[in-house]
Amino acid sequence: MAERRRLGYNVHRNILDEEEVEELAEKSETKTSLSEKLRKSVRCSGPRLKRCLFDSVPVLSWLPRYSLKQNALGDLVSGISVGIMQLPQGMAYALLASVPPVFGLYSSFYPVLLYFIFGTSKHISIGTYAVLSVMIGGVSERLAPDSDFMIPINGTEELDVVARDAERVRVAATVTLLSGLFQVLLGLVKFGFVVTYLSEPLVRGYTTGAAIHVIVSQLKYTFGITPLRYSGPLALIYTVLEVCYLIPKTNVGTLVVSIVAIVGLILLKELNTYLGKKLPIPIPVELLGVVIATIISWQVNLNDKYNVDVVGLIPSGLQPPALPRANLFGEVIGDAFAVAVVGYGIAISMGRIFALKYGYKVDSNQELIALGLSNTVGGFFQCFAVSCSMSRSMVQESTGGKTQIAGALSAVVILFITLWIGYLFEELPKAMLAAIIYVNLHGILKQFLDIPALWKSNKIDMVVWVVTFILTVLLNPDLGLAASIAFSMLTVIFRTQLPKYSLLGQVPDTDIYRPLEDYNQVKAVPGILIFRSSATLYFANAEMYQEALGKKSGFDITKILSAKKKLEAKRLRHEKNAAKKAKKDAKKNGVAMEEKPEEKNIAVIKMDTEPDPSLPRAIILDLSPVNFLDTVGVKTIRSIHKDYGQIGIEVVLAGCQTGVVDNLQTGGFFNDKVTKSILFSTIHDAVLYCQSQNQDSATYEEITGTHF
Repeated sequence: MAERRRLGYNVHRNILDEEEVEELAEKSETKTSLSEKLRKSVRCSGPRLKRCLFDSVPVLSWLPRYSLKQNALGDLVSGISVGIMQLPQGMAYALLASVPPVFGLYSSFYPVLLYFIFGTSKHISIGTYAVLSVMIGGVSERLAPDSDFMIPINGTEELDVVARDAERVRVAATVTLLSGLFQVLLGLVKFGFVVTYLSEPLVRGYTTGAAIHVIVSQLKYTFGITPLRYSGPLALIYTVLEVCYLIPKTNVGTLVVSIVAIVGLILLKELNTYLGKKLPIPIPVELLGVVIATIISWQVNLNDKYNVDVVGLIPSGLQPPALPRANLFGEVIGDAFAVAVVGYGIAISMGRIFALKYGYKVDSNQELIALGLSNTVGGFFQCFAVSCSMSRSMVQESTGGKTQIAGALSAVVILFITLWIGYLFEELPKAMLAAIIYVNLHGILKQFLDIPALWKSNKIDMVVWVVTFILTVLLNPDLGLAASIAFSMLTVIFRTQLPKYSLLGQVPDTDIYRPLEDYNQVKAVPGILIFRSSATLYFANAEMYQEALGKKSGFDITKILSAKKKLEAKRLRHEKNAAKKAKKDAKKNGVAMEEKPEEKNIAVIKMDTEPDPSLPRAIILDLSPVNFLDTVGVKTIRSIHKDYGQIGIEVVLAGCQTGVVDNLQTGGFFNDKVTKSILFSTIHDAVLYCQSQNQDSATYEEITGTHF
């Protein structure tokens, strides 16, 4: 390996404090007023109107420039591949949402067309998604349980499946519409940054926990049993116990179909992986499995002979739009917001990955609006909430998809299936759809490997992952998300409350300063203490900042100030007693006394003006990690400057960002005695300044009567 070339450089300049920097750089004091900002925001012009239109409807900007020669073939192959993949996944994820399978096809059509018009990512595949589907299913089963649709027939109660499914579709559509409205509203107010609160460990831990819910929800289709529906905390635990209790009642035919389907899908996927580089397009594993399972079920008559549950009636054509149940908004508002945030978080995360890989930009706020419109319009057409599917997105990319045209073509494939051949899949066993879900979750379940990787790289992120997973499993996915975000925010607070405090030293023959405890060759600057905190300074850690400075400095400033005050009080008492004595002596001797005796006639206690070598002459506070100061932080800096200044130790600040300087200014830190001349852009400037000063201070022994 070739040695890295080292280039030397020399900089010759004067020591610059903040006042000199502002003068040299000619700091501008003009600021745009709020009224001016408002005027600019509402000002309209032709170019601005055009840009606003293109930003709001992105298809208008890229479709006219679409290159048929470069993109058409790849988008065509990709669109057909993804559309074929949408068929079995849409039907399978409809089971997760507790609605009839055909509504999974509707959810793979309308929202995809809306995203084609308003979306900005060229590679993600919008449609049904397992995590959102199970969240929707939880709400649907909670508000439309089987017990509400039992009807008496011949002295027994039977379930009215048609009425139950119709109500669950209305509930799912209502949640979808409301979540879409949330997303549109957040996008319009430029709230796309909300996704920053969903860190990668949190999202991956959450999706893994949600995958457990997905698996448990499909056990009833795998074993052919009907467990009771539980809700609230620990619902998943109760469901697992219920399934274990009902296992002796397993439908053997359903279990055989499930085992054969799972094994077959795994083998086909492994074959797909093995032949991946040799085939122009991947084998449509799910579609192949669905076709084979449907044919076998039809020929063997699994439903009648072995009581294997099948998909049932799939009406041809599309459903007319219908108004969702507005009276349910109050009951599902929390669930809808959780669905909105999770769906957006998954989509923008995948969108940014592809955008970074292929060198284009994804607008986070426009993505919110695009998803919101997809879900809002979908809600009117009895769809359930959609997001980006990781598996379909990878297929869309790997088969040559270049633009959103691929997504639109996949919607056309679904439309063709829905209008003409959907009825052919009525004999498809639901156990086959459950098997598709299990096999497609293997990518999410691999995320358990994050735990050892995070243990090595960042233990706090590992804790966030594990806690998020546990909270999501124990609670419902919506409550788990809220609790996980709260815990993640607490870790941020703990990190700022428990930062690393360091004393810095100089790297020999450089202007670079590093923590003394971390480097062997770094040396402390004689007479100067350089203190740094790894976190910003605000109300939550201000007191600890002062305490850490006291511990690192090696002396108790409170004790020194207390001793100084006692010494000052003793001096004043001594002077007062001496004055009284002088006045009494003068009166006794008949000599007239002035109101203020001359100083030479009074015994005084003088403090030693020689600096104590055991105390630093100056303290430099390195504020480079500090990105803001609140009022408590400003008061803390002021208190440190005042307290240490009283014992002759000069306190200067280094590495202050412009915003921190403004915080000091507005917080009243500067006055006639304290100016910006104690602020320096670099630690080295501050060190050179302190070395050039000759500070006078009282000795530590004189003040406290003790020695180090």
